Amino acid sequence: MSVEVSEKPLTVPVITKEIKLPSPEVKLFLNRELSWIEFNRRVLEEALDETQPLLERLKFLAIFSTNLDEFFMVRVSGLQEQLEADPSTLSPDGLSPATQLRLISEQLRALLQQQLECLQAVLQQLEGHGVRIVPYAEITEEQREKLRQMFTERIFPVLTPLSFDTGHPFPYISNISMNLGTFVLPEQSHDDEEMKFARIKLPPNVPRLIRLEEETFHFVLLEEVIAAHIETLFPGMRVLECQSFRITRDADIEIEEDEAGDLLKSVEQQLRQRRFGFGVRLEVASGMSEQMRTLLKKSLELFDLDVYSCESVLNIPDLMALYKLELPKLKDKPYTQATPAALKSGESIFDAIRHQDILLHHPYDSFAPVIEFLRTAAQDPNVLAIKQTLYRVGPDSPIVQALIDAAERGKQVAVLVELKARFDEENNIQWARQLEKAGVHVVYGLMGLKTHSKVALVVRQENNVIRRYVHLSTGNYNRVTSRIYTDLGLLTCDPDFGADASELFNFLTGYSRQSNYRKLMVAPINLRQRFIELIRREVEHHQAGRKAGIIAKFNSLTDISIIEELYAASRAGVPIDLIVRGICCLRPGIDGHSETIRVGSIVGRFLEHSRAYCFLNGGEEEIYLGSADWMSRNLDRRVEVIFPIRDERIRERVRREVLEIPLTDRAKMRWLQSDGQYLRPLSPEVGALNSQEYLLSLVQSN
Repeated sequence: MSVEVSEKPLTVPVITKEIKLPSPEVKLFLNRELSWIEFNRRVLEEALDETQPLLERLKFLAIFSTNLDEFFMVRVSGLQEQLEADPSTLSPDGLSPATQLRLISEQLRALLQQQLECLQAVLQQLEGHGVRIVPYAEITEEQREKLRQMFTERIFPVLTPLSFDTGHPFPYISNISMNLGTFVLPEQSHDDEEMKFARIKLPPNVPRLIRLEEETFHFVLLEEVIAAHIETLFPGMRVLECQSFRITRDADIEIEEDEAGDLLKSVEQQLRQRRFGFGVRLEVASGMSEQMRTLLKKSLELFDLDVYSCESVLNIPDLMALYKLELPKLKDKPYTQATPAALKSGESIFDAIRHQDILLHHPYDSFAPVIEFLRTAAQDPNVLAIKQTLYRVGPDSPIVQALIDAAERGKQVAVLVELKARFDEENNIQWARQLEKAGVHVVYGLMGLKTHSKVALVVRQENNVIRRYVHLSTGNYNRVTSRIYTDLGLLTCDPDFGADASELFNFLTGYSRQSNYRKLMVAPINLRQRFIELIRREVEHHQAGRKAGIIAKFNSLTDISIIEELYAASRAGVPIDLIVRGICCLRPGIDGHSETIRVGSIVGRFLEHSRAYCFLNGGEEEIYLGSADWMSRNLDRRVEVIFPIRDERIRERVRREVLEIPLTDRAKMRWLQSDGQYLRPLSPEVGALNSQEYLLSLVQSN
């Protein structure tokens, strides 16, 4: 199988309607929050795609909801804080916090209606395959008896109704938990003034989907089982109403760091406080009375803008239990990951790396060589030291176990565990403590900076030589996500990389103020300036008539200074192709500013996570990989590492697999328009190239 790649493989679709831009001062920037909503719209499009297997469509519906949870917990909560602190604050595109919150609400409601209709269609089609969520009213008497017994034995003992009246304050409701709200009245009373509210939290240790029969794929919702037996929780009372609801709270941790040694305690304290963050969204069942909505809204200090009514199942990610069913025909076909030929020779991994640099392109290439690299280092008597950064490693990590093994074998092991990795803080605290217990030197991060770089350094004694082996990556040391995220990793023993990695760890663990590296570009030290220099160099090449151009792939583009540099390059005539998975604040195709810039986005089976930057450089092409996006936080407030690819063989592979082939994608690529919308290519032909599936086919054919 082959694919033709041209320099400009696609005609980018255009919007025929007139584009109305904001005032001249701000017209060049798209709103960050609305751009994120456009990204989540593309996720929803995958669920709406009827050519997808049914359970994959359900998966994208769940991802859409999970994305929204985080968006509200971090971005919407931030806007609400801005609104309270300084309502006159304007975003780079000239919108106030109030305007942004209104636009977010308007756009999300339309998307949520699409999600609802899609979910109903998917669940209906799943019934044709024997998978059904049965309304409680339709189950048999025999099934009701089994559920009654289950409720009595397993559910009732862990339920705790919390009342709200003059003697009881409004109960604390934990973030993104599922709840039932009830109105109750004494049995003999007909006075509405005696009606009381009580909240029951759905127990997290009981499955949300309860299987009715072992031999079928029929389920009933936990909240319906509880609602059917709700009066057992209120003896002597009549239950007038019982409805589901869910709240989302501010969950963005802000840490005042005085000393690095206090960071662990500070993060733990902030995690406890996260539970009590202010409310930002209230989701309610559509059948909830206006009286109950008003009570919840008032008690949580929310506005109508913050309330979202749902006509279907709240918290769709709980339905991912259906994805675990043995129904392979309703899922993507499984695939086998490749192992690079250089690692199949039977020689040790250190010998293989010494002979040549090795590129790993996940998930097409297996993550196993990275694990083998560290496990071998842990067990090799010639290895003297291992140093590594850990950001999101996930549970049951073989990487962490290898580091513990190395320390227990007496090797010097130093690990920077980034405790401030959002929503992974608790997991990272546990790993940090286990590593310390094993004798690993653990550093929690630098004051005021997150360490987001992905680097592992192994120092090995070889005869009379000390040789350093390095793994550099665009992604986390996480075995699970390596199967669903696209990322790039390089295994090398290049002396310059080894020396740079040593000095980077001295910066991370000690007091080094290293400002110059041989090959690495490091944020916040020199990364921003180097990127600006590389962009400006392309302008110089173009003006001198030499080959010039920029092709880059990354997750988000929000940094205003970088965008302005790209605009300047475009005004000079430099062709620029950007593949930006998520947020993009740059407006392409604006006359006199960005006419030579194209921005595409791929959302598909795998999460596009790799970062690659290609500069044509007058014909002496340079390609860089690394952990940083073009965002202010990556360039100024994080420790990031970008590294060059010097090996022409690897550079050619990166150029083709990561940049050129995606630009020919007519199945999953959407192109950003000047007004912020994303469109697919016009009239894509049947069997249009899907870059991810194509790269998978290359692996399967070898």
